Amino acid sequence: MTVDGAVTELVARALAEDLGDGDRTTDATVPADATAQARIVQKEPGAVFGLDAAAETFRLARGGELEKAVAEGEWSDECPRDIALVTGPARGLLAGERVALNLLGHLSGVATLTARFVEASRAQGGGAVILDTRKTTPLLRSLEKAAVRAGGGENHRFGLYDAILIKENHVALAGGLTEAVARARDAHPEMPVEVECRNQGEVDAALKTGASRLLLDNMDLDGLRAAVAARNAAGSSPVTLEASGGVSLETVGSISAAGVDFISVGALTHSAPALDLSMLLDV
Repeated sequence: MTVDGAVTELVARALAEDLGDGDRTTDATVPADATAQARIVQKEPGAVFGLDAAAETFRLARGGELEKAVAEGEWSDECPRDIALVTGPARGLLAGERVALNLLGHLSGVATLTARFVEASRAQGGGAVILDTRKTTPLLRSLEKAAVRAGGGENHRFGLYDAILIKENHVALAGGLTEAVARARDAHPEMPVEVECRNQGEVDAALKTGASRLLLDNMDLDGLRAAVAARNAAGSSPVTLEASGGVSLETVGSISAAGVDFISVGALTHSAPALDLSMLLDV
């Protein structure tokens, strides 16, 4: 992960939220010239991601330098294990601890859940690509989507500006699906067009528009298989199919085996549990 100005600004705001005008406890108990070394420990199986963001946190908190002990995205079942070492002024280490662990734990949780979905999607022989959605934490989207990639998934669209996805409200306001697709193509001929479909009738109609991808929303397995068959029968090989809605670790394997090309999972970012991590001082 590359630490850019946006990440630095985000970390600075997070530190300001936590520190306010000072860490009262640390300033009262820790000598100003004290230095320390701390280990960041992974306490449960999973994929680690966010070490660069954690390093930026300690840098801004004047807590010294973070040395990685593992690669970003690396999975381990052998826990506890040390994943990073931080050395520097003791006050800065403690000032940055919670923000660093919050970011690292959350992003590692996203990477871990993504990796679990990727593995589960292949369990029944399917080959669907796992995608994220726009259901991200406000202002953390770029970091969360990077964590998805680290876990083996791929990114859908980053925002409303970089892709066209026509849903039922767009169709209603445009005066019909054909008109909505035509307007989108006229406005942005360089962009592929994706159309949301909720049933077989909408799939058949969308295929006739020449859309690039169909988003199969909350369809059961029979509906997904029928959509795959309709796409294949239409000879629309460039048209890809994306299943979405109600996808879980228990169902993703059968959804993938139905023959869709992509499966989008909002839970990757909005419901990933944080990976259990701790920072332990060596004193």
